[in-house]
Amino acid sequence: MSDTPHIAQKAPLPIEVTEGKTYFWCSCGKSQNQPFCDGSHKGSGFEPLKYTAEADKKVFFCGCKHSKTQPLCDGSHKDL
Repeated sequence: MSDTPHIAQKAPLPIEVTEGKTYFWCSCGKSQNQPFCDGSHKGSGFEPLKYTAEADKKVFFCGCKHSKTQPLCDGSHKDL
């Protein structure tokens, strides 16, 4: 079991979110439904991260899984 997430992509994933809606961000990087969890983490030690939208807007979810501001992108993919 690895404690390092799989890099899904080296760029953020822009998503239009809906105020009050809850999203489950994939932290393992293996989901086929990026940036959201599809259960691919099972048995890996990773868990999805719950994100509740504060407003209707576009947010940039982390695609590399190395952001220090998970689940949102902080530019960490530029250093990978």
